[in-house]
Amino acid sequence: MAGKLNNSPDNPVSLRVVNDLVGNWIERLGTIWVEGQIGSLSMRPNWKFAYITLHDADVSETSCKVICPASVVKRAHIGEKSHVLINAQPQFFRGKGEFQLRALEIRPLGEGQLLMRLEQLRKALDAEGLFDPRLKRRLPFLPRRIGLITGRGSDAERDVISVARDRWPEVDIHVINTAVQGPKTVPQVVAALSELDNEELVDVIIIARGGGSSTEDLLPFSEETLIRAVSRAKTPVVSAIGHDRDTPILDNVADLRASTPTDAAKRVVPDVIEERRRVAECRTRANDALRRWVDKEAHMVEQLRNRPVLLNPLLPVQQRSDQLGIDWANLRRAITSLVERESATTSRLRSTVKALGPANTLARGYAVVQVQPRDKSGDQVVTSIDQAPPGSQLRIRVTDGSITAAGMSVRPAD
Repeated sequence: MAGKLNNSPDNPVSLRVVNDLVGNWIERLGTIWVEGQIGSLSMRPNWKFAYITLHDADVSETSCKVICPASVVKRAHIGEKSHVLINAQPQFFRGKGEFQLRALEIRPLGEGQLLMRLEQLRKALDAEGLFDPRLKRRLPFLPRRIGLITGRGSDAERDVISVARDRWPEVDIHVINTAVQGPKTVPQVVAALSELDNEELVDVIIIARGGGSSTEDLLPFSEETLIRAVSRAKTPVVSAIGHDRDTPILDNVADLRASTPTDAAKRVVPDVIEERRRVAECRTRANDALRRWVDKEAHMVEQLRNRPVLLNPLLPVQQRSDQLGIDWANLRRAITSLVERESATTSRLRSTVKALGPANTLARGYAVVQVQPRDKSGDQVVTSIDQAPPGSQLRIRVTDGSITAAGMSVRPAD
């Protein structure tokens, strides 16, 4: 290259020219497949690109920066420490003199490839509705019998039985030992599941396995045959594989996922001490509530008893009787007063009439002259001389009787 550029200490080339030459040569490489291990991965939900540091699988000091669309990383289901195969285009930034790879496709290798296949199966089963939360069945409060599928003499078996009996000593557990890894696992677990599901007294089934295994060891608990068998089971199924790093598909289809076999026993079997405490607490609260209710009702009864109508039921009658007596006395006083007043008026009128009557007038020396008509029609009081012409027969009334006389003559008044 130095010869072509006629390069020498006296005729050096600029850094820009060197970067252009390197960049042109790298761009002629086209796309290449690179194998390596992801050392670091930077990606956020709102980023369009992910930034990766790729290490050589054998020489960890050898590394290269990789940039790729975030969607490529999401499809590959990879993370830090993943062993991958990358189809990338080499890039050289002339301005900064930096080299990187632009990833077009990422394929996980080894365990990563296995996880990608499991993720594809998980999505396919989810699309069928096998993981629908509405299909999850509730566990019974206190199961009559618990079916346990686990390895023979395993820690998972001991943990479930010991924790369950510590919480409820009378718990009944039907244990079926099966393989928990290897090719025999799926048929044996499916057969045990079918046996327990058809047992009438079994109310819940626990499929338990201890943690600390590799992804390959857990593959049977992601097999489609087992997953579909669990989805068809009539009895609630609890998954207690105890492997948080790689979640088997069994956790998705089970009615309840427990983090460990111990956790499964705690969630399936109620704590008798805690339940007795709750019963005692409920009894205390019920007694307190009943006492408060009785006290309230007794207070209400006492208030009713202290009401006047209940202290003396005849009080309203007595009150009405007293009021009637008062009204009767008032009526009698009113009538008496009216009679007395009218009697006085009558006496006064009688005195007036008596004073103005003919008897008193006659007693004072006056007389009443009456003439007897010729037709005998009845005596008439004489008020004019025309009524008693001479010769008329007269009757003169005085205080002590009457006098019969005859008219001699008449004389008009002066």
